[in-house]
Amino acid sequence: MVVSASSAPKSLLERAYDDVVAEGGESANADATREKLLDAAYAQFCRFGIQRTSLEEVAKRAGTSRITIYRKFTNKEVLVEEVMLREFRRYLVQFLADIAPARTIAERLVLAFVSSYRAVSTNPLISGLQQTEPTLLAGALGADGRLLATVAQFIAQQLRQEQRAGTLRADLDTDLTAEMMARISASFLTTPSALVDTDDDDQLADIARRYLVPMLDAPS
Repeated sequence: MVVSASSAPKSLLERAYDDVVAEGGESANADATREKLLDAAYAQFCRFGIQRTSLEEVAKRAGTSRITIYRKFTNKEVLVEEVMLREFRRYLVQFLADIAPARTIAERLVLAFVSSYRAVSTNPLISGLQQTEPTLLAGALGADGRLLATVAQFIAQQLRQEQRAGTLRADLDTDLTAEMMARISASFLTTPSALVDTDDDDQLADIARRYLVPMLDAPS
């Protein structure tokens, strides 16, 4: 079955990606009160989880009134989405910064793999929700394979940029290669490995060099 991302509303990761591409980086929020509430919500969610947190508790942690938080966020669902959207925007901005020092496409791929794994696995909010509220997290990100499709689309776009720059063979199937890379990367996040110490960046980099980099030379 082929999953069509256009047939459903965009996931939060898709929206974050669109924001980063359009703005060239993390957007600046001129609303200091709104930002303070997002910070408070993030801290509350990390400590107590999303389902156990109320808007009133977030307002109290932020030092604002109940009326203020309802003016900024009409309900808890909107607040949760905004917190998650900000986290994914930050992830994408950091990802692009991490791969910037690389001089070759192989180096960029290795750094991208390590950066992505480390960003997701060490994020207090995302890793906590994976353990305590996996269903809620899946719903926020977009079910039915759309999250994986979004990640694969992002990778494919990076590969096509390399093709345009002349650093990657022009006949490589970027969409299929990107999907395979995304699936391998996702497996390390969802399924613990008995052979690879995923806390060791050097081992993650070695995996990328041995199994992902060769995909760049795969026959079309």
